[in-house]
Amino acid sequence: MKTFRWGIISTGGIARAFAKDLQYVTGHSVAAVGSRSMEAAKAFADLFPGAVAYDSYESLVADPSIDGVYVATPHPYHVSNTILALQAGKPVLCEKPFAVTAAEAELMINTAREKNLALMEAMWTRFLPHIQVVRQILKDGILGEILHVEADHGQALQERNIPRINLPEYAGGAILDLGIYPVSFAHLVLGPPEKITATGKFTKDGVDSQTTAIFDYASGAQAIVTANMIVKSPCRAVICGTLGRLEIDRTFYNPASMRVIMKDESVTEYPRNYEGHGLREQAVEFARIVAAGLTESPLLNLDETLIIMRAMDEIRRQIGLKFPFETH
Repeated sequence: MKTFRWGIISTGGIARAFAKDLQYVTGHSVAAVGSRSMEAAKAFADLFPGAVAYDSYESLVADPSIDGVYVATPHPYHVSNTILALQAGKPVLCEKPFAVTAAEAELMINTAREKNLALMEAMWTRFLPHIQVVRQILKDGILGEILHVEADHGQALQERNIPRINLPEYAGGAILDLGIYPVSFAHLVLGPPEKITATGKFTKDGVDSQTTAIFDYASGAQAIVTANMIVKSPCRAVICGTLGRLEIDRTFYNPASMRVIMKDESVTEYPRNYEGHGLREQAVEFARIVAAGLTESPLLNLDETLIIMRAMDEIRRQIGLKFPFETH
C-alpha cells in the first residue's frame, strides 16, 4: 500500500504530537511542514527524516508530493488554512474545533464539496478503539434506552498564560478548546438536542473560564456537558440507560479504560490497552477514505460536524461569548 504523505500546517504542540504518533503505524509519513518562519519549519522537519520545510503555507499546499494536509493552527485560522489547501487540490484533516463558527464551517464544507475533496474534522476521540466499543454497545442496546449522559473536561490552563486559551482575539476560552470534547461525545451518543440551556463564567480578559450546558432531547433524555479551564476536573464520561450504565475513566477522550455496570451490579471491564497518544487513528481513517475515493468519513461526517458547530454557536450565544473578529 502506498505511503500516505502528510503536509502539516503549523509547528505547535498538537502538530508535533500528531506527527510523533504517526510513528506507531506503517503507511504514513511526514512529508512536509509549513510555518510562518523557516527556522521553525526546519526545526520541526529535522525531527522527521525526509520532511521538507516551507516558510509559508502557500508553498506547502503547492507541494505535488503531498497526499493530504493536516491543519493544526489555532481555531481562528482553520477556515483560511483549510480553504487554502482545498483550493490547491489537497484533502484536509482540520483540527478541532473545526471552526470558530458554524458559518465558517459551512464555507469550508461547501468548498470541499465543490472541489470533490475529502475533508474531516480532527476530533480524534471519535476514531479511538474504546469509542468504537462504545458505538457497538449502543448499537447492541446493551444499556437499554439511553436517558442520561454526562461528560466533563477541565484543565488548569488559564494559569499557563497561553494566548490561544486566554485571549479573545484567538477565540480563547473553555467552551471551544475543551468543551468541544464533551459536546461531540453527547452528539455521538444521543444526536442533536432539541433544546440547549447554557451558563458560563468569564475571565477578566473576556473569555469563558467555565461553561456548563444541558442538552434536552425529544426522547426525554438529557446530557450535561461541562468545560473548565481553571481547575482539573475528573474528565470522565457516563452513559446511563434503563438496563445499565457505561463509565469511561479519566481521560475519556483519550484511550481510556471503561466498564459496563448492569442493573444487577454485574460488571464488564474494558481495560486500557493502547500504546501512544491516539492521534494516529484519525490519520488512518482519513487516509482510508482518501484511498477509497470518499470525501467524508462515516465515523464523523461533515453534516454532523456542522450540527455540532451550530450547538457550539448556541452555547456561546447564551453565555454571551463573542470574539472581536466576529462581524455578526
